[in-house]
Amino acid sequence: MNMNFSLSRSNLERSPFNLSNREGYLAWRDHKLDSYPTRLEELVVEIGDPRELKESQFQALQQRCRKANMAIYIGTTGQDPDPEIPLSISRRFGVCGLNHNWLADETGLTSLRVVNDGTRQHYIPYTNRAIKWHTDGYYNAPERQIHSLLLHCVQSAASGGENALMDHEIVYILLRDENPEWIQALMRPEAMTIPPRMDGQGEVARKTETGPVFSITPTGDLHMRYSMRARNVVWADDPLTLQARARLQQLLESPLPYIYRGRLEPGMGLIGNNLLHDRSAFDDDDQHERHLYRARYFERLAGTNVLI
Repeated sequence: MNMNFSLSRSNLERSPFNLSNREGYLAWRDHKLDSYPTRLEELVVEIGDPRELKESQFQALQQRCRKANMAIYIGTTGQDPDPEIPLSISRRFGVCGLNHNWLADETGLTSLRVVNDGTRQHYIPYTNRAIKWHTDGYYNAPERQIHSLLLHCVQSAASGGENALMDHEIVYILLRDENPEWIQALMRPEAMTIPPRMDGQGEVARKTETGPVFSITPTGDLHMRYSMRARNVVWADDPLTLQARARLQQLLESPLPYIYRGRLEPGMGLIGNNLLHDRSAFDDDDQHERHLYRARYFERLAGTNVLI
């Protein structure tokens, strides 16, 4: 299928995610769904040491990211905690705008592991509790939205800790095909609000952030900010937005063939663009203390834009 678009129009006009561009949307949709992977195994690429990634291995990962906005690698580094392992893969994908969040390591990576003291113990990613569906950085300011993500496993839990994964572009398709007005509602600038985070002294540590769920980036790609959390998320109180929110949650809780489920083991990693994901609860033991590196980037993975 010819996926070339007229270069005389702006990226916003040309974007298949523009509700006014029905012809472009239908062409892109057909291309997207053609041979779309419906098994986790189709996303997997076996590699050696990510620090010495071969060009053929990179191409295989990039091809999967172009199709499904995510890929999983199986490396040979096992429990090696060298932060260069995930950072080297990110560099190959041309992303360098690492989100150094306030709880990150000195490298800018975040070590996701159970912490029983200090500030981290109060935040769900540093516990063994389940985390509901979300996109990373949904509470960030508009100019600091997260567009790509990498997870690298150093050690898996004794039990549990699986992830469910879904391409945000597929969610868009399912909602738009059922009711385009839901997309219109979720694109409104007041669709979803994240209340401020307060520090221990009662001061505002992160201000209120209000914005759309779906938006179109300057490159014509789709961005999504979402959390299924019942608390600390305020939705616009109008019928269309509430219907869209309910349908989105229903889709994520259903047995869709587009939802992948699995667990990263030592030496494995996940890289993708703005994907939806959750995490099941888990238990550690003396030999298996779950440790994943997380890298969040402000750029989309190179070579994966919709408009080429």
